[in-house]
Amino acid sequence: MIYVTADLHGDADRLKEAAVKRLKRQDTLIVLGDFGFLWRGDKEEQKLLKWLGKRPYTLLFLDGAHENYDLLRDYPAEPYAGGRARHISGRLYHLLRGEVYTIENKKLLCFGGGESEDRLDREEGETWWRSELPAADELDNCREKLGENGGRVDYILTHTPPYRLRRFLLGEAAETNRLETFLDEVADQMEYRCWYFGRYHLDRAVSSRAVAVYRKVLPLWAEPQKKLFRRDGRQP
Repeated sequence: MIYVTADLHGDADRLKEAAVKRLKRQDTLIVLGDFGFLWRGDKEEQKLLKWLGKRPYTLLFLDGAHENYDLLRDYPAEPYAGGRARHISGRLYHLLRGEVYTIENKKLLCFGGGESEDRLDREEGETWWRSELPAADELDNCREKLGENGGRVDYILTHTPPYRLRRFLLGEAAETNRLETFLDEVADQMEYRCWYFGRYHLDRAVSSRAVAVYRKVLPLWAEPQKKLFRRDGRQP
């Protein structure tokens, strides 16, 4: 089975809870951003990354709004599950933006990143990185991969939701950014079963089509609506 959770922020105790400890060798756990275990780059952190790579299940993660992108770039991308990923340690991989992976015969579109709301209080290159928002080539890569897959995947996994979902979920009319705008574009053009996202520290089904994830460990195909659909309205 493929499971999702989100926003670990480097908290190893989250991976020692019963919901995770029950996972078996054939299972995959995907963290929807703010993984947080690559932050300092010291020996203690390297030891922890080796421990993560030795979990009995496969552990995958998207980048989020709070990652050390300089450390992530130290790991070269390599082929993984029909896409490209950074191999961190053992069975631990970082899933790249815009890649489509095939896991257990399910196609997963993954796109990490997010904008730090407290970035003005952080120090660039130390606690905040401009790379938290996607570059043009990452958006183009995603469009290319979607074209290769005929605009159709089983699930979309992101850290940040589309702008329309943020407004619906939080009731905010704040300015958007290029990532949220792009994800609105994806939502309009793609066919998929369900969209899972992290970021807001909420465990809540926004609709049968979109689920906010935080501490829960959810199987991907537990969503109420199984039928493929095309998003073509302003409602989630």
